[in-house]
Amino acid sequence: MIARHDAFRRLLAAGLLVTLAACTTAKLETPEAPGVNPNEVGNTNDPAAGFANAGPGSEEDFILNVGRRTFFTSGSAELDSVARATLDKQAAFMQQNPRWLMKLQGFADDPGSESAQLALSQKRADAAMRYLVSKGVDPKRMWAKGYGKERLVRACTENSCRVQNRRVVSNLRNEYDTP
Repeated sequence: MIARHDAFRRLLAAGLLVTLAACTTAKLETPEAPGVNPNEVGNTNDPAAGFANAGPGSEEDFILNVGRRTFFTSGSAELDSVARATLDKQAAFMQQNPRWLMKLQGFADDPGSESAQLALSQKRADAAMRYLVSKGVDPKRMWAKGYGKERLVRACTENSCRVQNRRVVSNLRNEYDTP
């Protein structure tokens, strides 16, 4: 029995060697993208496209360094510690940059009717606004609107995916939206 096992292992090893020997390594040339100079290709530390003006107090600064999304658990408009930490950074940004207005957009992707989703998303936006006001942001510089299930980040059925849709997005504005 041991001899058969050894013979099988030797046969298997020989087969692997033959397979590996048949493989060759060909030098593949990297195709050049049309109109791209290979000496002008970006580097890892180059600024991200669209964020070249990410100076202090800019909208890009807010998106990259502060964060504009606050997430909620299913069926809830309660702020957890992570949400409060994000909103604390937003409040500090707003106090340091009085030229900005902020629109708080609430969204929901929870079980229930469309009207229940709309109400929950409005409660989430209102909760974020109340918290920012409690941290010293002038309520005249902000407004909150719930959108229900409109504008989903991802349409999906798994809870791990749907949690991305249970959010408030804080958007900086130069002027108030017209209804």
